[in-house]
Amino acid sequence: MSVETTPNTDLIPVNITIADRSYRVKIAPKDEEAVRKTAAIINQKMVEFKNMYAGKDQQDYISMVLLWFTTQQQESGQNIYEQENLQNQIEALTASVEKALLHT
Repeated sequence: MSVETTPNTDLIPVNITIADRSYRVKIAPKDEEAVRKTAAIINQKMVEFKNMYAGKDQQDYISMVLLWFTTQQQESGQNIYEQENLQNQIEALTASVEKALLHT
């Protein structure tokens, strides 16, 4: 979901439920599916944490989901960095091989 300077007329109201609370948000129509899927994942993780850690309150579960989600995002970002690093190494090796072939 990208943040854009979109006129309010292009936004649609959507009701999202997270942790048994309903939130009315205005989003771009193209983001509706992603927002709904994200809310579903949050609620699913809340249930998982409730089953693992009985007796905590909603705020604890929300904090656990937030920590999990943020960790997932960081890992994804790190994987992208590692892929770029590998791509750079492959390009350097390819250039070395091409250079060696030109001199033979």
